[in-house]
Amino acid sequence: MLNAPHGIPTRSGVTHVTPFVGPGMRTPDVSYLPARLSHVPTLLAQRFVPDVVLVTVSEQIAGRWSLGSEVNILPAAMSVCRAAGGLVFAESHAAMPFTYGDGELDAHDLDGVLTAPAGQPSRESSPAATSEAISLIGGHVAARVSSGATLQLGIGAIPDAVVPRLSARRRLGVWSEMVSDGIMDLHDAGALDRGRQVVASFAVGGPALMTWLHANSRVRMLRTETVNDPGRIAAQPTMTSINTALSVDLFDQANGSHVGSRVHSGFGGQCDFVVGAMDSPGGQALMALRSWHPRANVSTIVGLLEGPVTSFQHTAVITENGTAEIMGWDARAQARHLIEQAAHPCVRADLWEDARELRLI
Repeated sequence: MLNAPHGIPTRSGVTHVTPFVGPGMRTPDVSYLPARLSHVPTLLAQRFVPDVVLVTVSEQIAGRWSLGSEVNILPAAMSVCRAAGGLVFAESHAAMPFTYGDGELDAHDLDGVLTAPAGQPSRESSPAATSEAISLIGGHVAARVSSGATLQLGIGAIPDAVVPRLSARRRLGVWSEMVSDGIMDLHDAGALDRGRQVVASFAVGGPALMTWLHANSRVRMLRTETVNDPGRIAAQPTMTSINTALSVDLFDQANGSHVGSRVHSGFGGQCDFVVGAMDSPGGQALMALRSWHPRANVSTIVGLLEGPVTSFQHTAVITENGTAEIMGWDARAQARHLIEQAAHPCVRADLWEDARELRLI
């Protein structure tokens, strides 16, 4: 499972294996597969061929089901499973939207379909907590997004703070691993390009988003191999990738996967979209995060990362304090920008000492 929620079944003798650890799998015995999300279908085809795939589908429309809001790596898992003689079972939920794209399924794609009991609740996301710092970051990020840009937006407080500030833009495209409730706001504001389809791989949001997605011909839910392909990402006009991390060091290396030596999530699609956006004509890869982690009570801008690197060399690093320009500047200037424009004021003196030790001064 990718990004498994709390409450997934577990018992002795069962090992959870995943390339992206969710809150339900953050245990010492999880088997983590370090892999860019675009490479996971290759893992499924070569080293982790599934014997059984269990999926959630919509109700039928014209004799077909749909994977709905969760397409992602599932088409790859289903195809290699069936090719190897495995079984694919589905549970049909009334709350699951029927979406067009790579998640549309015929009867021959499934070995069995179980209808979920009426009224069974679906998993929804909770609104992300906001703050003055998050609001400032949202403003800094939105100021860099021009009309006609193509967006990759994730879930969380920072994307939620960016989207309302884009309502006056026009002809925006969406080519994103994930979409959430904010996509409806951009649509309602007339900010989206009516000549382009919204492309995503999965969606997380409330009932209103699921209703909006249902049988919406403007939305295409495509498989990971397509959406996360850096070459296809780079082909999008003015691709603007907005990601976050747990920490960024003075060499502009970002860690979005580990807390110390403990895996917190994984590479996900960050690597794919950072590379793709940087190769897009006029594109930019923006790394947005708070300068201070309130729960851990530490700076998120550090001298040198101690753990794994998720991505590196972005267009800019943005915090509530401002924007540290990265692309086009030498290593010493990048470090100076990160200290003076992005880091929390209370750690800047320490970061200057780190910079000296790292020969960045």
